[in-house]
This record gives sequence, C-alpha cells and structure tokens, in this order.
Amino acid sequence: MVIVSKQNPAVKELASLKEKKGRKERGTFLVEGGKMVSECVESGMEIVRVALLSSGERPAFAETSFFKDRLDPSALLLLGEDAFRAVSDEKTPQGIVAEVKIPKHAAVPPKARCLLLDGVSDPANVGAIVRTAAAAGYREIYLADCADPYAPKSVRASMSGVFYCKLMRGTREEIFGALEGVPLVAADMAGEDVFSFPPPGMFCLCIGNEGNGLSEDVRRRADYTVAIPMQDPVESLNAAVSAGIMMYLLGKNKIERR
Repeated sequence: MVIVSKQNPAVKELASLKEKKGRKERGTFLVEGGKMVSECVESGMEIVRVALLSSGERPAFAETSFFKDRLDPSALLLLGEDAFRAVSDEKTPQGIVAEVKIPKHAAVPPKARCLLLDGVSDPANVGAIVRTAAAAGYREIYLADCADPYAPKSVRASMSGVFYCKLMRGTREEIFGALEGVPLVAADMAGEDVFSFPPPGMFCLCIGNEGNGLSEDVRRRADYTVAIPMQDPVESLNAAVSAGIMMYLLGKNKIERR
C-alpha cells in the first residue's frame, strides 16, 4: 500500500525526526540517500524502518533482496511524492530514508587517542569533524554542549562517519571524569606551534566553539595548548578544518613527550 497523505501517523513520526524534539522523543534519527542507508545497514546500526518513494526512479536495492533478512516487511513503507517530501530533508530527494536507533553511550574512558568537542554549535561542523575523526582514527568522541550530531545536517556532513564513531554526550564534569588521567591537548590560538609539538602517546584533542573557542573549564584543565600558525591577515580557520589538520598532525607524530 502506498501512503499518500502527509497526515498519516507514520509520515508525521518520520517528519518529526528532522527536529531535535522528535529525535529525543523517539530515540531515533534519519539517514537519507542510497549510499548512506546502505552503509548504515552494513555498519550494524539498528534500522527501525525504511521509507521508499513509490514513484520515479528508485534505488536499485529497493527492487532486490538488499533488505531481506534485515528488516521485517512491515518496516518497509512506500510513500507517495507529497508524503515523502514531508519526511525528506533533502532539496532533491533520492527516494529512500531510514529511521535509525540512536546509540546511547555514556561517557567512559577512551581506549585510544580521542576527541572532545566543546560547544561546537554548527551541525555541519560537528558532522564534518566526525567524518574526519572516523578517517583519522579518532573513533571515540566526547560532546559537551554541542549541536546534535544526529541532526540531518550533521548526519549528512558526516558522510557515514556517524555510524563508525562512538559519540558520547554529557556534561563537562561527566566527560572530565571519563578522561581522568588522559592528557588534554587544547586547540587555541595562544598555543604552541602544532607542527613542532610532540604529543603524548595517548591524548584527547579538544576543539572549541566556532566563535568563542574553548570553555574556561577546558582551558583550565588542558595539559597542553597548540595552535596552527597563520599568515596575516588570516586570524582563524573553520573549526572543522582546524580539527582535521590537528587530528592528522598529532596522529602522525608518535614522539613520546618526556
């Protein structure tokens, strides 16, 4: 059966996930597009249901057994164009949206080098940082007072990184408790040159808010402070760009600080 009405309860539930309130109430988030949904399934994330556009060109796996043995048939919804557009967050929808369970991770001690996002407020920056973190090997990420990493804009910018990183949201005190004994490396313009900084073998890189930088709590607790040198008149870089540069530089440098 094809659902055509935007007022259908299932359509309204899916559409609500575009907002933080809806995600909090249902404990789920949206993943959109053929590639993203495929990677979400393969990553082992818990898929609640999948909505497919019933008209126009549909993803190839919608016509195959891609979801066989992965989803109950009742979890597959066919939506008419108006209903699908009510659910989709894309300007040009690809015809497939998945509702996915949000993993719940309490702040626990990291097993390897990790990342703390301290007040990063732009969902696109959060997503882009998660994407780079997944690529650079920072698979444990702590988030304090940040934009929702499961907002559609964040998920889209993460390009599947959100499926492969352990995202731990909590208060700064909860996060500091989990990071006890782990050196904090703060990214700040007043720090030493990151290109010549020898990081400890285990550390947590701290990235602050786009406009205000790191909170006083993080600055005060930081063991080291590093900066990316810049030529005049440029004073700063985008938070996601800065994070990416530092993650790779600090990850590459294996010198133990004594």
